[in-house]
Amino acid sequence: MAVATKVTVPTDLRSWLERVNALGELQVVTGATAEEDIGMATEILGKTRPSKATIFDEIPGYRKGFRVLVNAMGSFPRVAVTLGLPVDASPQELVHLWQARMTTGVTPIAPEVVKDGPIFENVLRGDKVDCTIFPAPKWHELDGGRYLGTGSFDITRDPDDGWINLGCYRVMVHDRTRLGFYISPGKHGRMHRDKWFARGERMPIAFVAGGDPLLFWAAATEIKFGLTEYDWAGGVRGYPYQVVQGPVTGLPLPADAEIVIEGFADPNEREVEGPFGEWTGYYASMERPEPVMRVEAIYHRNDPIILGSPPNVPPDEQSFYRSFMRSARLRGDLEAASIPGITGVWCHEVGGSRLFNVISITQRYAGHSRQVGHAAASVHSGAYLGRYVVVVDDDIDVMDLEKVLWAMCTRSEPAESIDIIPRSWSGPLDPRVPKDKKGFSSRAIIDATRPFEWRDQFPMSQLPSPETRR
Repeated sequence: MAVATKVTVPTDLRSWLERVNALGELQVVTGATAEEDIGMATEILGKTRPSKATIFDEIPGYRKGFRVLVNAMGSFPRVAVTLGLPVDASPQELVHLWQARMTTGVTPIAPEVVKDGPIFENVLRGDKVDCTIFPAPKWHELDGGRYLGTGSFDITRDPDDGWINLGCYRVMVHDRTRLGFYISPGKHGRMHRDKWFARGERMPIAFVAGGDPLLFWAAATEIKFGLTEYDWAGGVRGYPYQVVQGPVTGLPLPADAEIVIEGFADPNEREVEGPFGEWTGYYASMERPEPVMRVEAIYHRNDPIILGSPPNVPPDEQSFYRSFMRSARLRGDLEAASIPGITGVWCHEVGGSRLFNVISITQRYAGHSRQVGHAAASVHSGAYLGRYVVVVDDDIDVMDLEKVLWAMCTRSEPAESIDIIPRSWSGPLDPRVPKDKKGFSSRAIIDATRPFEWRDQFPMSQLPSPETRR
């Protein structure tokens, strides 16, 4: 087992790239087009293991040095760099270390406010504002436009209590001065937006298209309600982020980000946004009028880098790194509910890290496996847009999909081992739910453990013991 030693976490995207390059995990591609090549290459990279983080430069039609980084966190070593974990640990060890870290908790560290930073190397205001100077790719063949925001996050403020939230929502380029952003119901940024709009006021918003990967990771994950992602990510790396006050919105901006765009969303302005291929692997939300961000200022570093993390048909890069984070959160939620015997948790990439979750346990009492399954489908980290929860014995590696399916095929009896929970929390991106029934879906709890009452008489497995396997 790897030892959880103190590992330095990169401070921004460029220091992250230096670490990744030193590991031989980075490559540069020149001449790829934003219209066709970058999106298709990203899809292939996400489905090829191992594959390197890839920077696209010299993109036709755009200034040399205006780059796009994809597949950033598509490998365990790159995840380790992001989270400050040992890069030489095995996948199982990394998951164990991170889940242990999440169990003990993160002590938040508030950001440090500074007066200046690299983000202000280039400032575009007034008639110089132009969002089309950046090589925003068309990520999927049938997308309705180019999306600058995939590996990005939006910074918003609650108008009532001032709580700052960083959330990852897709951002489409409409034209030089307007961006479209879709936020699904229930997300923290949507709550902020609804409050501002209910007042009939414009919502201030800052859009970050190239930040520290750890900060993006935090923005794309279910952080505790009311906790600012700056504080959480600062706690993970052990020292505060540096932020500058936005000249237009007053929002805290990452001082060393690659690209930050400030503006306002008006409750009375809508523009057709989409369609966009989503994490379920479908065009589930299609196109419809969505709020527009009116851009008032653009800031970017010299030779800026867009962090791209588009959702593709899973398994892909996005579902991989989100599986890592969501698995740790799900395990933490289960253990916080005082459920004993949890030995492994993995939210599988093939389900987009939400639709197919597996928990292994050491059975301790009758009904233990069913308790775990129902709890995993009900706690916050497992509730949203889930579908299948599979509970297996502790001899099954939860990360090994074939072993999980083997356990389902040999230890579950369909008539006895499957529970259905109706009317559970779903969302608009679920392709299986009809348009008039969006919001609810069912859950299947599959008990793929040896039946508790006669587990000692169950046929002995041919699987090698963990010691022999190692």
